[in-house]
Amino acid sequence: MLKFVKNHMESIEGIATYPMISLLIFFVFFALLFWWVFTAGKDYIKEVSELPLEKDNQPKEEVL
Repeated sequence: MLKFVKNHMESIEGIATYPMISLLIFFVFFALLFWWVFTAGKDYIKEVSELPLEKDNQPKEEVL
């Protein structure tokens, strides 16, 4: 079965570009994420990290 898939994939022209495009997208995404993490303001990080602890954001319990 694997031999069939390998032979079939080799018959497609330009198939080698797809892994390179995927790697490029992966690298760009994580490079941008890395950049965002280090440039985010400390006030924003503190505000977002405290969101789960605020009383206003707690879901209301429904009584049945």
